Amino acid sequence: MSKIANPSEVTDYWLHTLAPRDWYVVNPDLDAEIRRRFQPTWDEARDGRCQDWLDTPNGLLAYLILCDQFPRNMFRGTGASFATDAMSRAATQYALDKEWDMLIPEPERQFVYMPLMHSEVLADHDLSIKLFATRMPETGENNREHGIAHRNIIAEFGRFPYRNTALGRETTPAEQRFLNAGGYGYELRKVQGAAA
Repeated sequence: MSKIANPSEVTDYWLHTLAPRDWYVVNPDLDAEIRRRFQPTWDEARDGRCQDWLDTPNGLLAYLILCDQFPRNMFRGTGASFATDAMSRAATQYALDKEWDMLIPEPERQFVYMPLMHSEVLADHDLSIKLFATRMPETGENNREHGIAHRNIIAEFGRFPYRNTALGRETTPAEQRFLNAGGYGYELRKVQGAAA
């Protein structure tokens, strides 16, 4: 098993070893590498043993990458992908309360706001869209479009239908029609078309 990583190892890997194009791509080899390198550290965080990472802005950023981004790679397609989402949202709120988000440069600031976009609570989406628009003036437009697409889905269904299988939820007929039409990609294209 790999050793427990420190915050700098998490941010160096995600922000410097990987390229931005790697952040949101589906790549089984990358998923396996993140799992090998960082699952023991994620296990520690899930069990509440990385709270000291929240003592500094950079530590908090590493915590959010570890708890919000990495599980989506490590456990892709399973319910474990979302196991630390509530912890991530709490850390985001802590960052906003202390205004530490503004101490983190763009574009990495997006990872402070991303737990709000991953939420299934509508108010979190309204806030994420506002933050991408007002606190990421240089690089936030793409995130804002994705935020609007996520918000539209939550506004219509109250949840993300493409998570249903992983979470053992029954898919409604309306959700199935949405998935058959292309799901998230379909919604994003509608937003981007409206913005054009």
